[in-house]
Amino acid sequence: MMEKVSLAKGRFAPSPTGRMHLGNLFTALISWLSVKSEGGKWVLRIEDLDPQRSKREFSRLIEDDLAWLGLEWDEGGLDDRGPDGPYSQSCRHDIYAECLKRISASGLTYPCVCTRADIMATQAPHQSDGRVIYGGRCRPAAMPSTVPEPATPHSTRLYVPDREITFTDRVYGTHSVNLATHCGDFVLRRADGAWAYQLAVVADDALMGITEVVRGEDLLLSTAQQLYLYDLLGFKAPEFAHLPLVCNEAGQRLSKRDRSMNMEELRKTHGRHDILGLLAHKAGLTDSPRPAGLDELLEIFTWDKIRSAAAGS
Repeated sequence: MMEKVSLAKGRFAPSPTGRMHLGNLFTALISWLSVKSEGGKWVLRIEDLDPQRSKREFSRLIEDDLAWLGLEWDEGGLDDRGPDGPYSQSCRHDIYAECLKRISASGLTYPCVCTRADIMATQAPHQSDGRVIYGGRCRPAAMPSTVPEPATPHSTRLYVPDREITFTDRVYGTHSVNLATHCGDFVLRRADGAWAYQLAVVADDALMGITEVVRGEDLLLSTAQQLYLYDLLGFKAPEFAHLPLVCNEAGQRLSKRDRSMNMEELRKTHGRHDILGLLAHKAGLTDSPRPAGLDELLEIFTWDKIRSAAAGS
């Protein structure tokens, strides 16, 4: 299994669980501007790992909203345009299975029968930042291991070392994360057979030749988990750029429940240049939220402006 080697290549990877909102579009726009300013290609990947919440109708609306804004993709989408498909994660089971097989051959994975209730019962009472740290209940006494798989339903968990993983983000600078204390051994495949995001996103980005990943700040620290997987799989990691989250008037992170900020409502009251102008101002590319077109934004785009806006947010 060979990773794709390419020139500049970015991606937008939404989950089709609802109508896109301004926060989703903010990520899409900056990702598109970044790779297009380098003369590269932009991929639309559908991250529909969750079969219960993902709906094809939302995938179609994602495509319609991006096209309406002029954010055309070079590869991907529902028609699997390009050489590295399928571009929907629900169709990439065999790829993830092969990656898991390669990692498991190292002896660094093991079966875990812990339920969420088991794990939550071990969390420190003072832990209030939302992180769930696996305490190692099912971890073998020694790693690498050759633990046989139990007959009962179980997840596949990955051993993490007690050491710092350091990376430099284009926007937020250098970070060091110790996975053992940040999250503990993490899941690659759930007990119900669903693939974990961390494994899927690494396999997809590497095999699609993605050279730069632009996404929200909420995923900043998960970069360390992904870099660990890149190393285990022998893939070259992309550059990472995390963006400040777009919030509503109450200062809360936008969700697909914020109907006033989703594209169904925004397209009733705003033109495409109005929305692009709002997003450009949020990014620090313009001094005011005035209407703007993609050609203008490509001319003025620099990561220095994004970094400056993030520092002041």
